[in-house]
Parts: sequence; structure tokens; C-alpha cells
Amino acid sequence: MKKALFLLLIILISGCERFETKKISSEEILSEETRELNWHEVDQYPAFKECKEITEVEAAKTCFGNKVASYVYARLDAKQPVVSKALEDTLLLYLSISDRGVPAIDSVEIDTMVTHHLPEIKTWLRESIDSLPNIYPATKRGIPVATKFKMPIVIKAE
Repeated sequence: MKKALFLLLIILISGCERFETKKISSEEILSEETRELNWHEVDQYPAFKECKEITEVEAAKTCFGNKVASYVYARLDAKQPVVSKALEDTLLLYLSISDRGVPAIDSVEIDTMVTHHLPEIKTWLRESIDSLPNIYPATKRGIPVATKFKMPIVIKAE
């Protein structure tokens, strides 16, 4: 019996080494998760009140883009500029939305012909972006984040 007890004790002592757990610090966990996260994608796109309840990512992105475009086009249409020559061109608007939901124009790529015929186009675009209604910022893992968009704007004047 003593031999069996002694053998059991030896097995338990040598077997415990296999059950040791390695402690992982919170910094290591954070570092590993940071490497695994895709920082070029958001969990939820910026949204206007009308788009806030859309959960599917592509549909939310489309809703946001369509709303921004409709606000910009409505504002430009209200200006009713007079041009001496018909224009049809596409400009690129680089729009950023802060982590507080504040929109701003980073830059605009405009053909010189458009700026020649519509010299106030940049001012009009800035006014249209400044007049956007309240925007809920994009989120990544529940945290508001800043985002940037490249939006084509078609300029058509006759």
C-alpha cells in the first residue's frame, strides 16, 4: 500500500508540470488583437439619422454616400450658375468625417476648365459640406473613429 501511495504521489508531482498555465499580460493580448484588426475597415459607417438603423455594411455605406451626394447636388443646383459653354465633367471630392461626426473637405480634384467656368465651385462645395445635417461617426469595435471618403461629383451645366 505504501508503494502504491508513493507511486501515486510521484505521478501527481510529475504530472502537475503538464497542467501549468502560462500567464499572459494584458499588454500581450492588446498587442495581438491590434495586429489582427483590419484598421482599413470600420464596423459601422458614418450615418445620417435616416441610415442609422441599417446594419449591413455595404447598404449603410451606400445610404451614407447617396445622402451626401443628394445634399451636395441640391446645394449646387440651388446656385444655378450661368455658363457660356456646356460643361460635363467629374470632380473628386475627398471628404473626411471626424470621430465626432464633423465633415470636412480634405481636397478636391477639379479640371481647370471647370474652375475657369465655375470659379466659385470650391466655395459652393465647402458650403454644401458645412450644411450637412448631424452625422453619426463611424465606429470600430464600438469606438467612434475618423473616416475618409473619395466621392465623384458629376458637374453638368448647359
